[in-house]
Amino acid sequence: RKVTQQKRLAGKVCILNNQREVGAENMKIILVFLFTASLALSAKAEKDYSSFDSSASPETKSRFAMLDDVRILANGLLQLGHGLKDFVHKTKGQMNDIFQKLYIFDRSFYELSLQTSEIKEEEEQLRQTTARLQINNEEIKNLSQEMNSKIEDLIQNKIQLQEKVWGLEDKVTKLAFIQPSMQETTEISSLKAFVEQQDNHIKQLLRIVEDQHLQLDRQHNQIMDLEDKLNHIELQELAENSFTEEQTEPEATPFPVRNATAVTYRSDGMAPDCTALYNGSARSSGVYTIKPNGSEAFDVYCEMKFGSSWTVIQNRVDGSLDFNQTWDAYANGFGDLNEEFWLGLNKTYSITKQGDYILRIELQDWKDNKRYIEYAFSLGGPETDYTLQLSRISGSIPNALPEQTELRFSTPDSDMDMRNNFNCPENYLGGWWHSECEETNLNGKYVAPRSRGRLDRGKGLYWKPKKGRYYLLKSTKIMIHPTDLKSFD
Repeated sequence: RKVTQQKRLAGKVCILNNQREVGAENMKIILVFLFTASLALSAKAEKDYSSFDSSASPETKSRFAMLDDVRILANGLLQLGHGLKDFVHKTKGQMNDIFQKLYIFDRSFYELSLQTSEIKEEEEQLRQTTARLQINNEEIKNLSQEMNSKIEDLIQNKIQLQEKVWGLEDKVTKLAFIQPSMQETTEISSLKAFVEQQDNHIKQLLRIVEDQHLQLDRQHNQIMDLEDKLNHIELQELAENSFTEEQTEPEATPFPVRNATAVTYRSDGMAPDCTALYNGSARSSGVYTIKPNGSEAFDVYCEMKFGSSWTVIQNRVDGSLDFNQTWDAYANGFGDLNEEFWLGLNKTYSITKQGDYILRIELQDWKDNKRYIEYAFSLGGPETDYTLQLSRISGSIPNALPEQTELRFSTPDSDMDMRNNFNCPENYLGGWWHSECEETNLNGKYVAPRSRGRLDRGKGLYWKPKKGRYYLLKSTKIMIHPTDLKSFD
């Protein structure tokens, strides 16, 4: 907003400067006109004076000529003065209007700055209050643990005392028939007094524990309210700090297209991927059948763009398909090729093993802003758990995937990379090339932004650079394209 307001202010200043320049040009035109008119009038006067009575003396002719020139010049100057006066009044009115608009703009900008400062102060206060409440909550939890420990000790003491009381009851039953001695009576009285004292002490501790639990519940409710407020602020930031702050996506450079005489089909008439189909006759996006070298034929979705065709291996648009699938599902593929789908690791590997390929990821946020990133990549086979290696080429969004690192694919039912007993796919609900359980997972649970409530980022569809903010995503698309079309000759 500040940048937009500064642009508007600069535009108004430019308008004022243009008006000043136009006024100066008008003044120059008037002066030139008056100077030309005075010269013309002087020439005419000299001509008239030359035809005047020849008997008049040269002194008289010169005097009359000078008076006429002075009158003409005075009349021109008078008209120039009136023109300048009108122009000054008009310019003053325009400048007053501009200054009034600038004043209103400055007031609006100042009020917006005050509101922004107040919002930042409130957010900082909320964060500080949350931190204090969390510290108090930890202290209360520690006290509660100590109280529970003491209560357990008291319960054990109570059990022991009950056992003693039961023994005394047996003795009393026996004494009902036998007169107890004075010493036994004193012992019974002291034991009864001790038991009553212990019972009173236990009741007091129970009351203290109940008070502590009530206080813990109040603290917990306060923390939940504050977290809801913070989550609401964070969701607003996710919506406002969308891709619009990033640079706009540059126009993509089309990949080179081979001529019609190039060899693009196999000897059996089947194309090895979507690019080969485009080099033949296909020009519209849709579902086609391909047959990579050494593989069976299968259907893929080909997207025609940038003067070529891309093979789509993942597409998510509305969350209608559950991507929390098994290892076999991710290996063989699932979904509808015309809607949401995952092509399958086996099929993707059969395409990429034919040559070098580019991996392109297209992202769209909830304000329908689009970004992309492209990698040079290699994909291993099933014996390597489809290991992925990336090297960023270009893009309009910061990188969020590790480069020059072997990333093994894993799913909730077959996690090949357990770290500290933490199963990444099980927690993120989807198969992906995980690296230390980072936040970025384009196969996670589809989550739409909400106005209020807690948001589990670990189970959403996010793009999270290592040193950047979360990008909450509405749709994703992953495509591949060969880097060298000659590999199919």
